[in-house]
Amino acid sequence: MDINIRRATRHDCPRILELVRELALYERAPAEVTVTEQHFADSGFGASPVWWAFVAEVDGVVEGFALWYVRFSTWKGQRMYLEDFYVREELRRYGIGRALFENLIDEAKRQQYSGIVWQVLQWNEPAIGFYKKYAAKFDGEWFNCSIEIEPGQ
Repeated sequence: MDINIRRATRHDCPRILELVRELALYERAPAEVTVTEQHFADSGFGASPVWWAFVAEVDGVVEGFALWYVRFSTWKGQRMYLEDFYVREELRRYGIGRALFENLIDEAKRQQYSGIVWQVLQWNEPAIGFYKKYAAKFDGEWFNCSIEIEPGQ
């Protein structure tokens, strides 16, 4: 098995979105993925990118990815926010997730971010176990909040 971790390109966007949909299915929320491929690609590779990603190729096929953006904390400064981190289920336990995550850590250090933050579903024990290997802190004190805004309104 030939594993290659590299930065995502615009060409990877359709495949990354396929994997995003797989992740949403795993997270029991497939209908929540409403972003168009064009908006997704322009947001990462347009004039003012707002996200970046690493992809994991296995034998030349993108089978995992880690997508992040910069978050600003008034307490900590710039931080990497890991939006999505996914490796196809049948390819887990081959070190692909570890390689992706360690590339994220290296990137955060290069960019001089003060840390990496993310969310994980409380029932996702495999992911929680993975993050514990990196001494991740789990904060049960904060609620996740969001509002939906329809474009053009």
